[in-house]
Amino acid sequence: MNSLRAYDINIVGLDNKRYEYDFTSGDTFFAALEQDLIEKGNIQTHLVLDKSETMIRLDFHIKGTVEQTCDRSLDEYDEPVDTQQTMLLKFGDHNEELSDEIELIERNTATINVARYIFEFISLSLPMKRLHPRFRSEEEDDADDEQNGKVIYRSDAEPNNEDDQPEIDPRWAALRKLSDN
Repeated sequence: MNSLRAYDINIVGLDNKRYEYDFTSGDTFFAALEQDLIEKGNIQTHLVLDKSETMIRLDFHIKGTVEQTCDRSLDEYDEPVDTQQTMLLKFGDHNEELSDEIELIERNTATINVARYIFEFISLSLPMKRLHPRFRSEEEDDADDEQNGKVIYRSDAEPNNEDDQPEIDPRWAALRKLSDN
């Protein structure tokens, strides 16, 4: 957790105006977070902090690459990351997460650590299906086939023409005659 101190921002002495910060995150950043999703990467984060009387607005622009393992071949590859996210920290009397983008923080909070936000935004920008770039063209071709209507296999029977009336069981035909009378 000591290597994450670089991501602390002292908000007590800040005036109500706009501030800009730049962070570079490497392998030690991901190791310090004690998680298994991302182990290696090189990320640059540009943070714009806009402080007012009632809240702090954090605008993140995160770019770089993280190392991922392909779900299909287990090969490691670099996944590009480029995302812009916003986080609002409103001043209140207790700490509470109101939604994904809004959190309450106590008025007497001296510092905020943005490492957790950076990691969450990186994680959210990654695709759920981790495919090495050499397999992505195959996936895109499959997606194009689905959009163009190419049917490879169909389990239901072919639709019947209206001229071909299915044969009716004679027992049901007798019942139909009774109900028609």
